[in-house]
Order: sequence, then C-alpha cells, then structure tokens
Amino acid sequence: MSDKVSTEEIQAVARELQLIRGQMQSVSSQVSELTITLEALESQDPVKPVYRSFGNILLEVEDRKSLMEELSGSKSTLEEHLTRLVEREESLRGQYENLANEYEKE
Repeated sequence: MSDKVSTEEIQAVARELQLIRGQMQSVSSQVSELTITLEALESQDPVKPVYRSFGNILLEVEDRKSLMEELSGSKSTLEEHLTRLVEREESLRGQYENLANEYEKE
C-alpha cells in the first residue's frame, strides 16, 4: 500500500460519515418520540384507558407498568446506540480530516 491518499479513500470516508449522520438523526428522532410518549403516559389520568397500536388496530393496554418498562428499555437501547454512533462519527471526522490534510500535502 502506498502512502499516497486517494480521492476514493476520502470519498469513502465522507460517504460513511453521511450514512452515520443519517442514522444519528433517525435514532435521535426515535429517542425524542419515546421521551414524549413516556411523558404523556406518566401524565395520563390512571383511570383513562391507554391504547397501543398493533398493526392496523388499537388495543387497550392492561398493564401500564410493563408498557412503561418496555418503552423505557427501548429508549435506553436507542440512547446507547446513539452514543456509539456519535463515537463512530467523531472517529470518522478525525479520519476524514487526516486524509484531507495528507491529500493537500501531496
């Protein structure tokens, strides 16, 4: 492998950066939706029914506590995934900057 940096290498890192950023945006939106859902569920009057969508139908939730636990677990999992995506994005950004600097030196 030569020490020369190719434009293909830089473009590959840039494409991966774009993909990671898109994933970050998607996961961040999902975390926000779950946060809003959990807040709404917590503020909902306990005597009022809560429904959950299953396919094309809405079913009444019998056990709110398990629903809250399930939603909280999903949110935590997504937050962990988002953390890993942010770390990967930072690594790729550094890699991109290094490649660009090397390419400019040539």
